[in-house]
Amino acid sequence: MSFADKGGAQLYVPPGKWLTGSFSLTSHLTLFLENGAVIVASQDPSHWEVVDPLPSYGRGIDLPGKRYKSLINGHMLHDVVVTGDNGTIDGQGLVWWDRFTSHSLKYNRPHLVEFISSENVIVSNLTFLNAPAYSIHSIYSSHVYIHKISAHSSPHSPYTIGIVPDSSDNVCIQNSTINMGYDAISLKSGWDEYGIAYSRPTENVHIRNVCLGAASGSSISFGSEMSGGISDVVLENALIHNSLTGIAFRTTKGRGGYIKEIDISNVDMSRIGTAIVANGSFGSHPDDEYDANDLPLVTHIRLNNISGVDIGVAGKLFGIKESPFSSVALSNVSLSCSTVSWQCSNVYGSSKSVIPEPCPELKRVDNAYGIAAV
Repeated sequence: MSFADKGGAQLYVPPGKWLTGSFSLTSHLTLFLENGAVIVASQDPSHWEVVDPLPSYGRGIDLPGKRYKSLINGHMLHDVVVTGDNGTIDGQGLVWWDRFTSHSLKYNRPHLVEFISSENVIVSNLTFLNAPAYSIHSIYSSHVYIHKISAHSSPHSPYTIGIVPDSSDNVCIQNSTINMGYDAISLKSGWDEYGIAYSRPTENVHIRNVCLGAASGSSISFGSEMSGGISDVVLENALIHNSLTGIAFRTTKGRGGYIKEIDISNVDMSRIGTAIVANGSFGSHPDDEYDANDLPLVTHIRLNNISGVDIGVAGKLFGIKESPFSSVALSNVSLSCSTVSWQCSNVYGSSKSVIPEPCPELKRVDNAYGIAAV
């Protein structure tokens, strides 16, 4: 797939290993990696440009201040394809992971592919290995299509994430396999007062036919940086395995924003620590300027046709006392758990055909929160 009909060009990468530092794409361009082509990221920080933090975050995720620019960059682009015949992009992340764990990073870690304020972007038919941080990051972007990709990093790699739709809309992720050290797919939209001020949500996201693993995080997560809001997300037909948690909703006081209108269905889980998590006291703050009275809204979460074997805990759902999570609806959920089944507080919802028996907060209809039975 390309945009050649719009007068675009192709950058062709033939078989072989090609060492490079950070580089930028242009609009109407197809970057094509032939079978056997491997783009290898330099491990020398001097080959990576240093740029300002993203405005919806105010600082870097790893540490305050600037960040290394991603390996492959797009800024304010239109009609761009990054594809191939199963070529590979290898971030050689080990040196970055070591710097992170030893607290010797000078700036925040780079990502493999990042599109900022771009539109009509396709990433397909590629393998992503050993990202320093994220494999694919779309931020302030629209109409992003990610199809038939594989993303992998060591299960011991710290806070590596596969795909991150961030303050982006009309995103489709499908037919892909992702196994990362932390999260496989994580939806975000800015951090505390910076995300509230930037006010760009992540919305209209469709994820389907994916196989996800996340060693120390969640196969699919929402937040915890979600201050611009996350809504209208559909996840269907997913295999989730070998993860600390399966599906996670994360936020905390001071985040503001919302997570709402989330539909998750037809998910098979295996070897998961906790199948479903909703945590209202998750994550840190970028600085001391946040307002603790900016309470997030988490509501209208629907999970249907969820099955799992070799599950530690069915669910841990802990909302916020001042802003309980509401309208959490479970139907046709069957989880084979080895220990405690459900733990709940400050969450309200409804359930139908749920095994093991859910906690009382998920079995009642509470009109104060506008919850309808499933």
